[in-house]
Amino acid sequence: MDWVVEGPCGGGEKVRIRVDVAADAPQMAWRDVHGAARGVAYEVLGAADAELARALHDEGWRGHRLRPLGVTSPQFRGARRKAGVYTTSRDGSVWFGSPVPEIASALIRGLAGRAGLSWGRTRLRVLGFTLDGPAAATPMASPGGSEVVWETATPVVIKREDRYLLPGDEGFTELLEKNLAHKADVLGLPAPRGMRVLDAGPRRRFEVRGAPRIGAQVRVALAGEPEALDALRSWGLGLDTVQGFGWIR
Repeated sequence: MDWVVEGPCGGGEKVRIRVDVAADAPQMAWRDVHGAARGVAYEVLGAADAELARALHDEGWRGHRLRPLGVTSPQFRGARRKAGVYTTSRDGSVWFGSPVPEIASALIRGLAGRAGLSWGRTRLRVLGFTLDGPAAATPMASPGGSEVVWETATPVVIKREDRYLLPGDEGFTELLEKNLAHKADVLGLPAPRGMRVLDAGPRRRFEVRGAPRIGAQVRVALAGEPEALDALRSWGLGLDTVQGFGWIR
């Protein structure tokens, strides 16, 4: 079957894909949790469109360094908690998403019929996948405006020069809002506004290709045009979304 997502870059359906997976081992190496995400995303894209995957990896999207692509680290339900260990289960999921129909279509085609994902040293058996539709938003007083509350499933990475910022640090909210405005501009959509951090999780540190990534999960409120909010929800919050950070539940 050929999967196609209709619509121009700034319009049409914004796609998020939940892939149900079962791990072949009881735990994953910590360096693979986010360290393997980027390679998996490009491998899935490349299975459907090798030229698109290469161009996105090497050049970014249509003259922009940003890449409109989001993914999560594997999320497991029922995994036993164990200090210092990223435990797995046979009831897990990995999410992929993009606000760009061309990229979203390639993700879907790359996942169709796939038996598994090689996530670093762990093999994830693919049990199936489903497409997720737009989230509900609360209408605002202004015409066409909406307000949403977003909670992330993975830490949000924000950086000023060489320093990672956490919620509560000076400049965090402003830089996060600026990041979303830049993404909206890449897509030709109006920037959201009124970003507020409502809650945050603990500091988390991961290693990605030998370098640290530091962030925290957040719950934020913001306002904007429904089309722009749907698009950004399919991409993610903050930096390094292709490495599994900033995925919105």
